[in-house]
Amino acid sequence: MSVQKEVTEKMKEAMKAKDTVALTALRALKSAFLLAKTEAGAGELTADQELKIIQKQVKQRKDSAQVYIEQNRQDLADPELAEAKVLEQFLPEALSEDEIAKVVIEVIAQVNAEGMKDMGKVMGIVSKKLAGQADGKTISSIVKQKLA
Repeated sequence: MSVQKEVTEKMKEAMKAKDTVALTALRALKSAFLLAKTEAGAGELTADQELKIIQKQVKQRKDSAQVYIEQNRQDLADPELAEAKVLEQFLPEALSEDEIAKVVIEVIAQVNAEGMKDMGKVMGIVSKKLAGQADGKTISSIVKQKLA
């Protein structure tokens, strides 16, 4: 089943269960899918495009929650974090930092990276390999650490 159909099914379940947090998150995700379809004009989204949209939605919620927490507004941060958790169920299992580090080391050896000047090259390859399994911030910090 495609992710979009799965989102629609989960929306129906959330409506029946009167789960407003899940329903809000799923509606926003469905809206993002529709927007991406119309922007591209290509019709159906690929699995890779769907994955990127879901990651973007999760990141937006986590970033918003972080801002709310910094402003001592836990009442606003909690719903954002709850929505992020609902959306994360559509992402593949996240890798641990050790697993990410192994991939980074392999790529560094593969491209013969020598220092920070090669960070962009390494980041590009690692990001493609780990699409959906690790966020860019984590990958970036590990790449910096290994190249330094």
